Amino acid sequence: MPRKGADRLIIESKSLAGRTALWSSRGWLNAIGLLILATTLVTLFAGYPIISYFIRHPFGTLGGYNLGGINGSGQVPDIQGFRGLIDVDTPREALTKIGADGKEYQLVFSDEFNQDGRTFWPGDDPYWEAVDLHYWATANLEWYDPDQATTQNGSLVLTLDKVTDPSTNHDLDYRGGMIQSWNKFCFTGGIIEASISLPGDPTVAGLWPAFWTMGNLGRAGYGASLDGTWPYSYDTCDIGTLPNQTDPKTGGPPAVTTMGDPYHNNDLSYLPGQRLSRCTCPSVSGPNYHPGPKHNDGTFVGRSAPEIDVLEATVDRQNRVGQISQSAQFAPYNAKYLMNNKTDGYVTFYDNPYQSALNEYSGGIYQQSASGLSNTDQQAAYNGQKYANYGFEYAPASSANPFITWTQQDTPMWTLKPGGVGPDPVSQIGQRVISNEPMYILFNLGISPAFGTIEFTKLHFPAKLRVDWVRVYQPVGQSNNIGCSPSDYPTAQYIADHKEAYSNPNLTTWIQYQEKHGDGSGDAKTGFPKNRLLDTC
Repeated sequence: MPRKGADRLIIESKSLAGRTALWSSRGWLNAIGLLILATTLVTLFAGYPIISYFIRHPFGTLGGYNLGGINGSGQVPDIQGFRGLIDVDTPREALTKIGADGKEYQLVFSDEFNQDGRTFWPGDDPYWEAVDLHYWATANLEWYDPDQATTQNGSLVLTLDKVTDPSTNHDLDYRGGMIQSWNKFCFTGGIIEASISLPGDPTVAGLWPAFWTMGNLGRAGYGASLDGTWPYSYDTCDIGTLPNQTDPKTGGPPAVTTMGDPYHNNDLSYLPGQRLSRCTCPSVSGPNYHPGPKHNDGTFVGRSAPEIDVLEATVDRQNRVGQISQSAQFAPYNAKYLMNNKTDGYVTFYDNPYQSALNEYSGGIYQQSASGLSNTDQQAAYNGQKYANYGFEYAPASSANPFITWTQQDTPMWTLKPGGVGPDPVSQIGQRVISNEPMYILFNLGISPAFGTIEFTKLHFPAKLRVDWVRVYQPVGQSNNIGCSPSDYPTAQYIADHKEAYSNPNLTTWIQYQEKHGDGSGDAKTGFPKNRLLDTC
């Protein structure tokens, strides 16, 4: 390609040799023109996002280097949107808040969803991606379609509708929406909350709207990534890491066959075991490795994909009252899936206008659920009539005082502390931990008989879950712990090295993935790395 500008400057510089003036007027004009062009480009692409934000919201150093638009995984938002971690439309009064623990928190991430017409197909957004799959694991009746997620009238809108021709919808009768920030934005510890208008009628059961979080080592909807990681939250080497929580030599303890799910012969667990456990052989290597890190004693840190749910909306069919379940899922399990709520301070339900109480459902063969139920605003917080704030505040197990407190309208509903999911001598397992994993965010609206009775004749479609905003806060005075691959709980290299497990929803188990990409070094049945309780390391 001709370089006319450069050649011209060389010619003119030679013609000036021996003259008193350094450049001719034409040379000065060229130089000034180039300077103006360079300044304009720098201002447009580097200065504008920062200048515009600080003009509207001048505040300290919240967000640090990320204000320019680089998220915690090193990804850069689409330059057209100029979207940094903190939305420029977030009100000044929302930049800090006081948590349920009385501490001051600062905003580290927000999305106000004020720009209408946003889409969430892969590559459309720096922080969110809508999935395109069938959520088979919970027997959902809908296909999650990215077209069902958009922004309208200043809110994120997820739509669930009934299709007229299932053959155009992967042979499913319903089409819903799910967006997630997997591997784009994650956080460890702090407060997450959103302003939500729930779908449907609070007296009619059947819809399944949810706002929740999961550890980044598992991608929701991608079964191979979840096999042996969800819903574990465990860092002990014992039978809790083994398939079915069962000692292969003795078949015990007795609780695993007598104190479990009454719908499955009282068996306690059908989980395949913890894939990335503290029992993983220390020398494991090759394609089927453990992402680390290691403890000082040389054992691996137990890794997984824990789940903490801000809300799943349901209906008390006996009293015809809309409710929310606010919960955390755990593995391995207590006998009968029961938390230790008999010791003061381990599990606390607060006196509040929403009549919060322990959920009678506590789990089954695939998860132990620590859940509280609370009523919702029956008159307004549905169908866009009014929005209510829902959230949770937590400190991970690595902190001095781990806990999870769930809230509605900034009012505490209930609190879980580590003792509530402590060691269980009956099922012979150790302490489950309040998640240390980097957690990503999900919103979805689906329909499934696995969540409860569906009153098909009373439901009206389309149904819409609306989210006015979502915000994440972390304690003032502490280093922000955001990003999907922090140094103490890395995920990036492991995900990159097992790409198809995280990108192919048709792979439902880890052994399917290993049969395509493994080296045969893992367990013959599960494909998991060797466990020193079962294998010779």
